[in-house]
Amino acid sequence: MLKRAADYQWGSGAGRALFGGDLEVTRTSSGRPRQVLADEGRVVTYATDGRFTLGLAGGCRLQAAFDPPAYRVVVGDESEPYVRDERNVFAKFVQSADPGIRPGDEVLVEHADGDLLAVGRAELAGEGMLDFESGMAVFVREGASVK
Repeated sequence: MLKRAADYQWGSGAGRALFGGDLEVTRTSSGRPRQVLADEGRVVTYATDGRFTLGLAGGCRLQAAFDPPAYRVVVGDESEPYVRDERNVFAKFVQSADPGIRPGDEVLVEHADGDLLAVGRAELAGEGMLDFESGMAVFVREGASVK
C-alpha cells in the first residue's frame, strides 16, 4: 500500500526507490503506518491525509531515482548555508524549478551543483517560483548538515 501511495504522489518508481532495503515502519495505536525509518534516517512520514512528508533520507532516495528536474528546486551559493540550516527558500533565490511542481508538493531543494540541501513543501507552483521576486517558495522541513 505504501509503494502505491508513493507512486501516486511522485510518479512510477517512487515506491520502489523509497521503500527498498531494510526499513522499520512505526505504527499508530490503531495500526496505521506512521513513519518509515532506514539506517540513514527518516525516509517518510505517512500523514493523516494519505500523503507522505519527506525526510532527508527519502529525499536522497528520490534524488537518485528521478532525473532532474523532477521535484527539484535549485538554489545557488547565496542560499546554500541558510537552506542547510533549515531556513525556508525564498522565490528570489530560486534558479530553476520543475514546472510540474504544485503548491503543497513535497520537493527536493538542491544546490546548482546537484547536492541535496533540504526537503520541504512547495508553497508556490514551479513556474511561480521563477516569476515572483518575493515570497516563500519552499517551506523547509529538514536540511542536510554542512559538508
